[in-house]
Amino acid sequence: MKMNGSKQFYQLALILTSVIFLFVPADGQKKAKAAMADGGQAVLWRAVDVGKQDLFLGPGGQEWVPDLSSITFISEEKGGHSKKYKIKDGAGRKWVAKISDESQSETASVRLLAALGYKTEINYLVPTLTIPGKGTFTNVRLEARPEDVERGKVWRWGETPFEGTRQMQGLKLMMAFINNWDTKAANNVILKDGDERQYVISDLGVAFGKLGSNPLPLFWRIGRSRNKPVDYAHAKFISSVKRDRVKIVFNGKNRGKFTTYRIADARWIADLLVQLSDDQIRNAFRAANYSQANIDLLTAAVRDRITQLDNAGFGRNMAGRK
Repeated sequence: MKMNGSKQFYQLALILTSVIFLFVPADGQKKAKAAMADGGQAVLWRAVDVGKQDLFLGPGGQEWVPDLSSITFISEEKGGHSKKYKIKDGAGRKWVAKISDESQSETASVRLLAALGYKTEINYLVPTLTIPGKGTFTNVRLEARPEDVERGKVWRWGETPFEGTRQMQGLKLMMAFINNWDTKAANNVILKDGDERQYVISDLGVAFGKLGSNPLPLFWRIGRSRNKPVDYAHAKFISSVKRDRVKIVFNGKNRGKFTTYRIADARWIADLLVQLSDDQIRNAFRAANYSQANIDLLTAAVRDRITQLDNAGFGRNMAGRK
């Protein structure tokens, strides 16, 4: 028996729809596939007991403290704002030594992010380090290069398996929280550690200074600073809290991705931050070898920002506070 035109069309549409569903997975399937791509599970953040984290030793703990009994120069690392050398310590472990005004701010930033559960590099601040053939340097950041961790490609903001999650929104909020204005993709790296692909921000050195003076393209660079505690303490953080949105002051790279958040996202990261004690925060800056005056100044500034974010997470407008 012949089918009429409308019935043929209906059955053809049904077949095409079935085929489409075979090749277009559900949203959850897409995320699962993305998370297992390239041979491992994608990880940005894992829950930790924030109040018990050691912000003096940081994510490497006592186990990874560098052995400074002997230092061997391996090579010079090219690229970036800072002078960097690859070295080997007395235990045979390899490190990248950064000699820069960024060393202190990066050491402290890593400790704050790791304490909240974010995946980070392992680093330590060495007040004085002699590298044979290169010289003696102060405030040197040592970043670990574990033999069993593979350094992969860069990752880009807005192009990860975590888009739209509170963990990613929280990470973006933390970039504004520490005034890390250099949020370019080149500073991000995927670390293959066992069966995990860890999405890490590898360079956080421009933190704890001042953002650019305006949001205009190119001109956002004017007036910015890095590792300037007084600048950080006087910088504005939250711009406004209106309806269900929190607006953050952020004049930096990829600005549009870092300025506006749902109140629920602010609440999520604030709930982690409020668990930090003043002693923990102070230890992050002690580990970075700041002076006592700057430790006190930065601890107070971080606590003030936590309070602002905590209030914003409840929909309270503290705009204008510094």
